[in-house]
Amino acid sequence: MPELAEVELYRRLAVRALGRRIASVDAPDAWFLKGGVDARRVTDALLGRRLTEARRIGKLLLLDTDGAHVLGLRFGMTGRLLVDGSAGIDELLYSSVRDEPAWDRFSLRFDDGGDLRVRDPRRLGAVVLDPDESRLGVDAHVVTPAALRAVLGDSAAPLKARLMDQGRLAGIGNLAADELLWRAGLDPAREAGSLTAVEHRRLHTHLRRTIADLIARGGSHTGTLQTHRVPGGRCPKDGAELVRRTVGGRTTWSCPRHQA
Repeated sequence: MPELAEVELYRRLAVRALGRRIASVDAPDAWFLKGGVDARRVTDALLGRRLTEARRIGKLLLLDTDGAHVLGLRFGMTGRLLVDGSAGIDELLYSSVRDEPAWDRFSLRFDDGGDLRVRDPRRLGAVVLDPDESRLGVDAHVVTPAALRAVLGDSAAPLKARLMDQGRLAGIGNLAADELLWRAGLDPAREAGSLTAVEHRRLHTHLRRTIADLIARGGSHTGTLQTHRVPGGRCPKDGAELVRRTVGGRTTWSCPRHQA
């Protein structure tokens, strides 16, 4: 389930593709092309160009070119990036571990013979040209304490829902949200605007640490809480039975003892 951690690993992998001339573009799946883009338009925009920078905002991977266009890649729940046959993530939660070329929804072949591919069995990702980056909030990996306070504001929305609002804070998905709120000892269903100054600082500290830890571990599905998010699962911190709820429209697991 690609969240910020996975897409950051994809970004690091995409660095291998920088500076290489695009010799061909293969976009066989029209469904995967979004924002009014078709195969001809994306080919015209990229053919003969070179990728110059690999960036990321939240869950969106951005590949700048030496032309006038930016290639945006979204990975949904099951998409993986491969460069020259190497995958940025070996295994994704809720996705097949099989490598099937038929699942290649988009690819760039370089004039040196290598390639960059998006492999997505469930077709939940997307390719866009020149995505509107202003629609995304501040990236969760670099958010400052002041910016995080502004994200939460005085909102009565559940804390988890506010953290997952990509237009306000980009990159936090369901797994990362449960993990960081569990680490911070905060109830996902609390009103976002109800946090004290101390709780704000604690949330920011655990947000940054959790993201860094998940990136180092290899993805958002590797969190300490993850294996316990099952019926009858118990909190790894204090042993209380975890509670399963729907918060902000998402299945949520939390500890009723230390998350307040």
